[in-house]
Amino acid sequence: MTKLSVNINKIAVLRNSRGGAVPNVLQVARDCESFGADGITVHPRPDQRHITTQDVYDLSKVVRTEFNIEGYPDERYLKIIKELKPAQATLVPDPPNVLTSNAGWDTVKHNEFLTHIISELKKYAGRVSVFVFPNENDVLGAKNVGADRIEFYTGSYANEYLNDKLSAVAPYIKAAKMADTLDMGINAGHDLDLTNLEYLCSKIPTLAEVSIGHALISDALYLGLENTIQLYKRKLKVS
Repeated sequence: MTKLSVNINKIAVLRNSRGGAVPNVLQVARDCESFGADGITVHPRPDQRHITTQDVYDLSKVVRTEFNIEGYPDERYLKIIKELKPAQATLVPDPPNVLTSNAGWDTVKHNEFLTHIISELKKYAGRVSVFVFPNENDVLGAKNVGADRIEFYTGSYANEYLNDKLSAVAPYIKAAKMADTLDMGINAGHDLDLTNLEYLCSKIPTLAEVSIGHALISDALYLGLENTIQLYKRKLKVS
């Protein structure tokens, strides 16, 4: 079954809007795990507008499932990975002022840079994943730079899903077959929700993990966190 990693950045956004420690990101991480999440994802950005660097260090002491730390591989990020040694380091090509991760790496263009970074990260992280668009060139490029997994940027899939879901998922199926041929693990994330998640999983049976934050936390406001996590887990139980 595809694993669910809950991105808790939005919990930190709510906390930071008021200051203090409510809601408590450490408790939410523990609760997500106890409610069935297979992992916790965070993306500490330089401006610390949601998850802070200190949050990441504190979370590393309490997360008992898979800890996935996303980020642009600058010196700050590399230091975090070296010191905390998470289960997974996910590299995203975010410039410092970007609102959200909305693009994948051009793994061919950035071959030399990524090869050097990933070689270093593999000394510390359990595995390294690279955020990519669903195309064969970037998948092959991710293999060539030494990544263990790719993470598909699924924003375009989510945007097109309601209009033509078969067309929306087609490039992901093709790119996933390439990843399977190369023996690369496949993750996915961005704008996945209770409406579009099951179909994506049904079309990519080797999908190892999805990372979901914004939609899941938003659903939890109406449905409750435990119930929401279980609803997402059920969407992942497809053949």
